[in-house]
Amino acid sequence: MARILVINPNCSGDCSAGIDAAIAPFRFAGGPKLEVATLAEGPPAIYSWRDWHAVVEPMCRLISDEPADAYVIACASDPGIEAARAVTDRPVFGVFRSAVVAAVARAERFGVIAIVEASKARHMLALRAMGLADRLAAEVALNVTMETLLDAELARARLIAAGRELAAAGAGAVVLGCTGMAHHRAAIADAVGLPVIEPCQAGVLAAIGAVVGG
Repeated sequence: MARILVINPNCSGDCSAGIDAAIAPFRFAGGPKLEVATLAEGPPAIYSWRDWHAVVEPMCRLISDEPADAYVIACASDPGIEAARAVTDRPVFGVFRSAVVAAVARAERFGVIAIVEASKARHMLALRAMGLADRLAAEVALNVTMETLLDAELARARLIAAGRELAAAGAGAVVLGCTGMAHHRAAIADAVGLPVIEPCQAGVLAAIGAVVGG
């Protein structure tokens, strides 16, 4: 059976549990085995460039030590994706890039909800690398902690408000810009009336396509 390793580059077990729940619908009989690994050396969340750079080496070591048919970096800043691709001949997917691809397949312009203001620069770097920066309608930062996002109720009203703000700015789809937002996806979609892309789901779907389709 093919194996897809989904790497949470922060050290939050609760965040990993949320990632596992988000990708659970994509486990099917005869399909690839989906495993979620938590990077013990990672920070509680990736808030800053310093956090982003700090996880690259331990994540590369994990990839080198854990054979898989594909890897998914489950952080919406896609930390170290170039370095990760250099240590394996297997495909490596960043969930933010995967979510953007899914968003532009659904709408001409999209919006992003970020966990903190500092995330915007990392997202823009990825969008420029993809040649899709001009498809971004707007990005809204919540400026909350991972613990707040993981609570079932604390951040939901703010997430819905952010989604509505993106819709008003012209977004036809919304990308959740942090894996801690996964369990809010359906509520945001219902309230805003737009497709809401959960990045871990998008990344795993891309990995399944690569593994199953060759």
